[in-house]
Amino acid sequence: MKPYLAVLLVCCCLQVSAQVIDVTKFGANPNSFTDATESVKQAIAAADGQPKSVLNFPKGRYDFWPDQATETHYYISNSSSEKEFPVKKQKVGLFLKGLKNITVEGNGSLFVFHGKMITWVLDSCENISIQNLAINYERPGMSEMTIKESSPTSVIASIHPDSKFAIIDDRLQWYGEKWTPKNYHAVLVRPTEGTLFYSSWTPFLNSKAEKINPLTIKFTGDFSKFNAQHNDVLTVRDPYRDYVCAFNNRSKNISLHNLKMYSLHGLGIVSQFSENLVYDSVFVEPEKNSGRVIASSADGMHFSGCKGQITINNCRFNGLHDDPVNVHGTHLIVSEILSPTSLKIKFMHHQTYGFDAFAAGDTVAYLHPASLQIYANGIVKTAKLISEREMLVEMQKPFTSGLKIGDALENVTWTPSVTIKNSLFSGTISRGNLITTRRKVVIENNVYYRTGMHAILIENDASGWYESGPVNDVTIRNNQFIECGYNSAPNNYVININPQNHQLVPKYYVHKNILIENNTFKVYDYPILSARSTNGLTFINNKIEKSDFMPAGQKRAGFSLTACTGVKIKGNRFETEKPVIQLEKMDKSDIKTK
Repeated sequence: MKPYLAVLLVCCCLQVSAQVIDVTKFGANPNSFTDATESVKQAIAAADGQPKSVLNFPKGRYDFWPDQATETHYYISNSSSEKEFPVKKQKVGLFLKGLKNITVEGNGSLFVFHGKMITWVLDSCENISIQNLAINYERPGMSEMTIKESSPTSVIASIHPDSKFAIIDDRLQWYGEKWTPKNYHAVLVRPTEGTLFYSSWTPFLNSKAEKINPLTIKFTGDFSKFNAQHNDVLTVRDPYRDYVCAFNNRSKNISLHNLKMYSLHGLGIVSQFSENLVYDSVFVEPEKNSGRVIASSADGMHFSGCKGQITINNCRFNGLHDDPVNVHGTHLIVSEILSPTSLKIKFMHHQTYGFDAFAAGDTVAYLHPASLQIYANGIVKTAKLISEREMLVEMQKPFTSGLKIGDALENVTWTPSVTIKNSLFSGTISRGNLITTRRKVVIENNVYYRTGMHAILIENDASGWYESGPVNDVTIRNNQFIECGYNSAPNNYVININPQNHQLVPKYYVHKNILIENNTFKVYDYPILSARSTNGLTFINNKIEKSDFMPAGQKRAGFSLTACTGVKIKGNRFETEKPVIQLEKMDKSDIKTK
């Protein structure tokens, strides 16, 4: 038998061997609006122990309620504090734990979730694909209303039908299925321009509300500081991230394909300590013709402490209250040195804590938080959580003499390579991509359209969000950056390389080897690129065009460079005047320009 025929026969056998598990055989009834949760739970259980299976959903609408859903207990990075959500109990629609080789096949179905739920959890799973389905909530966590009239003393607004509300004692009260918001965060969306601006619910909270018709409300009060145009949409949510939309935890080889994420409650698709993730054709955006303008209450995709390869390809993001993509690790701070090899380390940010940030065999980096200077590496012998906030870590070898209380540790083992390509980032009030990983990063062939802040932000800090770490190999090429940064002037640089090293160490650079080439920047203002503490920054063969999208601010530097070296700015085409290059704490020998 010829080799290629043998390979074909093996592939066919593997395809045939997959057991198809039809959820309707377990009682799930599409388009019935009945609760499919228990039936789907039984179908998932039938896949346990199978060498390979397809969890098949015949096309239709499937509803999931929390009543019979699996209750879980997860500490999820960047989600909620002890004060905001002290007991980490979450109900989950599709719960897969310890399973392998499963394809969740939606066949174009719509999954509708009720109340507060995580749509899916993959915990300790391997080789899982979720494909060909749409995700929505019966009552999204975001409330939306369109401004029809506005004056200093009154506002008339049209409420979106999905945004349930009641008038109680002359005040408007948003509500959902077994929930009401207790805190309020407001963003004003201007659909005609695709822009988002920070706003406030306070004047509405304190005003008299009365119905003009079932979905039109007149608010009477002090609106002298409320700025909105006709047909702007005020979007309001509770800022507490008590839930996430989906959660991949300690899982490997996860594929998401052709998913339409119409509504993401809380933080978006969160992957924590997971490996090899491929997200292809995942669309985080409101359903077409739904009249809604927001899909995600926070990030679209969030990756914390992952490793292997993360690939985001052919995705779209539009309508987000935070960043479409955020990739980072977590710095923990030394709270006590117990012996030459043992210490206590502490989670510092109020929304990130309680998970196993280190494990036996992991390589760690020791660094000084103020300078972010890495001064040693070590290998973990044992590690365990001793409270929600602290871990006890024993190293294989004694610490260096330079270790002191207040220093930081980063998990080097759990850092991913990242590829982001062929995707659209728009309709976000904040950044497009946040990337902090020391492994290879390629960002190419994307469009960044009117991101409210930097299109790409590379940070690394051990004093604020505590999101690690340095980058060593980043390529940003063949992208279009169109009128980004309108929400962050005067710091409205399209690309911002901004490590939070408050203390500069001579000849120590936090980031290195960043190549920005063959991109098109369409800018309405002067700022293009800002960089700090970077060795080997190359900005070549880019095209810079001017736009009249918004009035430019006072003339300032197009390039702002602080404490960098090995900088090359060459071969770029500027449509009008060449930009000013501002240098701080640098010598002329640190930069080459033409």
